[in-house]
Amino acid sequence: MPRSPALALIGAALLFAGAAKAQSTPQPAVSGVANKPTPSPAAPAQPSAPPTMETLIGSMSGDELQQAIQLLKKNYINADSLNEEEMSRATLQGLLMRIGRGVMLLPAADAARKEASTPSYTEILDGHIGYVRIGSLTAENLKALDATLQTFPAKKVDAIVLDLRAGPATGDFEIAAEFAKRFCAKGKALFTLHKANARQERAFVSDRDPAFPGLVLVLADKDTSGEAEAVAAVLRAQAKALIIGQPTAGRAVEYSDLPLTGGKVLRVPVGEVVLPDRQPLNARGIKPDLPVELAAADKRQIFQMSSEKGMALFVFENERPHLNEAALLAGKNPELEVMEAAQRRGRTQEKTVPRDFVLQRAVDVVTSLAVYQRR
Repeated sequence: MPRSPALALIGAALLFAGAAKAQSTPQPAVSGVANKPTPSPAAPAQPSAPPTMETLIGSMSGDELQQAIQLLKKNYINADSLNEEEMSRATLQGLLMRIGRGVMLLPAADAARKEASTPSYTEILDGHIGYVRIGSLTAENLKALDATLQTFPAKKVDAIVLDLRAGPATGDFEIAAEFAKRFCAKGKALFTLHKANARQERAFVSDRDPAFPGLVLVLADKDTSGEAEAVAAVLRAQAKALIIGQPTAGRAVEYSDLPLTGGKVLRVPVGEVVLPDRQPLNARGIKPDLPVELAAADKRQIFQMSSEKGMALFVFENERPHLNEAALLAGKNPELEVMEAAQRRGRTQEKTVPRDFVLQRAVDVVTSLAVYQRR
C-alpha cells in the first residue's frame, strides 16, 4: 500500500534526526587503533561521448574553416572533384541542413500545389464538453466557429477542447489572430509577425471580448504547423489553455517562394511569430503541458471515421455485458451470447476500435477539475 506524502515526510524527518544524533554521539575509541576513515573505492570514470561533426564544425573559427577547405583541395585523393560547382553544392546543402526546417528547396510542382481546405467538426462530449476540430484556419471555418460558440450557453457547455491537429498551414496569420481573439480578453497582445524590416512588422491585439469564457484545452501534434502554432501559443499565454499531445512542427513563419532559373523554388521564411515575451516560435515549436502519444495512422483513421460515427466512439469505452444475478435467474449468460453472436457473423473477435488517447486525456482533465470544484 503506498504511503501518504505526510507519512513519507515524517519518516524522512525521523531518519534525518537519527542520523544527526548518531553523528553527535561520541564513539568509543578502540585501543591501539587509529580512527581513520575507510577510503571508498573511486567510481570508474565514464567515457564521454565523442563530439559530433556538427559540434566540431560549429566550434571552428573562420580561419580554421578556410584552412580546412584549402587542405582538402590540396590533399584529398580526388581533389579534382572539389571544383567550384561542387563547393557551391556543398555550401548550399550545408546551409540548408544547419538552418533546419526554416528554409526549403522545392520542386516547382510542390511549391505550386495548394492543400485542400479541411472543414471543421463539432460535437458535445459527456454532455458539457464542446469538442471543436478547427480544420484549416480559413474565413469559412471561422464563421462556423462563431456559430458553434453561440450555441454553447444553451447547451450548458462549460469547457471546450480545440483540436488543432488537422488542416494544412496557409500562412494567413491575420485569420489566426481572429481565431485567437475568440478566447482572449479585449486589449491583450496576441503576437507580432516579426520581419527583417521593422517597418513591415505587424502586431496583433485582441479588439473584442472573448466569445467563450470557460475552460479551454488545446490538442496539438507535429501536424500543428504555421498559424495553428500561433493560435496554440497565444491561447496558452493569454487564455491559460492547457496544451495536450505532442510537440508542434516549429514552423510558425511566413514564407516567400523565390523561383530559381531551373524551375525549382527556394522557400525562405521572411517573417516569424514572436510572442509578447519576445520569444519566437520558429524552430523550437511548442511543447505540450501534458505529453500524450498517438500514432499518426490512428489519428487519420479516427478523423476519417468521425464524420459518420462521431468522436465519442473513440473516446469512451463501451461497457460489455457481464454475467450477473439477474441473468442467472433468467437462465442467460450475456458474455456467452456476445461471443456466439460474433461467431455467427464469422468473427471470433470484434474489430478493435482505435482510441484517441489525446482527446481522452483532455476529457479526463475536464472531468477531474469538475469533481475537484464540486468538493
